[in-house]
Amino acid sequence: MRRQPVGTVTAAHVDTPAAGLNEPPPVPPAAGEGSADGLDHELSDGGYSKLAPPLGPGPDGLDPDSDTALAVESVLAHYLDRRCREAALASDRFAADVAAVVTDLVFRGGKRIRPAFLWWGWRAGGGPATGERAEAALRAAGALELLQACAIVHDDLMDASPLRRGAASAHVAFAQRHREEKMRGEAQAFGASAAILAGDLALVWADDLWEAADFGARVRHRVREPWRSMRTEMVAGQYLDLYGQGTGADSPEAALHVAYLKSGLYTVERPLHLGAVLAGADPDTIGRLRQVGRQTGLAFQLRDDLLGIFGSPAGTGKPAGEDVREGKCTYLMAVALQRARAEGRTSSERRLRASLGNAALTADDLEDVRVLLTDLGAHAAVQQRIERLVGSALHTLHHERFAGPAAERLAALIRTSTACSADQYAHRPDVLLTRREDRA
Repeated sequence: MRRQPVGTVTAAHVDTPAAGLNEPPPVPPAAGEGSADGLDHELSDGGYSKLAPPLGPGPDGLDPDSDTALAVESVLAHYLDRRCREAALASDRFAADVAAVVTDLVFRGGKRIRPAFLWWGWRAGGGPATGERAEAALRAAGALELLQACAIVHDDLMDASPLRRGAASAHVAFAQRHREEKMRGEAQAFGASAAILAGDLALVWADDLWEAADFGARVRHRVREPWRSMRTEMVAGQYLDLYGQGTGADSPEAALHVAYLKSGLYTVERPLHLGAVLAGADPDTIGRLRQVGRQTGLAFQLRDDLLGIFGSPAGTGKPAGEDVREGKCTYLMAVALQRARAEGRTSSERRLRASLGNAALTADDLEDVRVLLTDLGAHAAVQQRIERLVGSALHTLHHERFAGPAAERLAALIRTSTACSADQYAHRPDVLLTRREDRA
């Protein structure tokens, strides 16, 4: 269970059990907060500076190097507390329903991978671990987590996914609310529309928190392009994923391109890129970090593809075989189909194709798919590709001299996020696994 971060948004502001849709008590503005028209006009920095906790090692602050996730969660807790109060000024119902769903999703789980990579890109680029600039970097990292909330709310809706992080997806929770309150119209349509708004709100809050990470005009100018590009790439990848389902595209190359755009770029490469730019790193350092991120990001998505079929719902927070039922030809499936064709195994190819897009796929059917993916060597091929990509990233870290403890911490983060153990690379003296002095 994730630890309670400092300043966590509680039921005093939004009541977020289970689906996160119960009505909380009305939240009045804090003293001196509201204006005569009932709206707050003093939130130019997202209200964050009034709520930010002290940052730094010691009893009064948090050490982001030791626990990046907890430090980012503290930022998010204070920021979302303010934003939920602001939402209640507009409408108690809006705060109770839409704002609560976003807040509940953010704190319901998640590995905080994107914020962690931004933080270690920041540290690798020479950014300090404490002080006002470090606080700003953590705000930027928190913005990535809100962007992720937007992405998964919309992704779950497009994929008709019933679960996310072990609980009902946003559109499912909203539809259930519609049925419980016996509203007019169709519950499914209401759920879809409300989920779109929840995702939009998360995106708005992400941009607001990003703007609150004030690094000055020069740095803001440098970082504007990668931030803008990352959001466009994420949406482009999502559309290509949707388009591929419609066309039945099944080439491994197309699947890799979708994986790179939809997840690889914005999960690892761009966060490292953003962190390094915010720190004022030189172009060579930024380029090397992006190379590490490109390899790791693709490995991360390929691991996610494997877990989507071979993993357990308890570990992933999603139903097993969801990609297959939705008709997504992931790189794993594309490799299997390619091998089945090349080897003339028409029966295996036919069975795999019949499984794609079959919403009624049973547990036994899914087990048959697993057997085929294994027998055709697709599972092993994807696993080997993951190990090669991670090995290349660790090789780069071994030969570069990034600031502070960044290289070692990045190596550990890369292995953790891609589920690759140090033992898999113990035979290679050219990759970074532990502190350099331990290898001497």
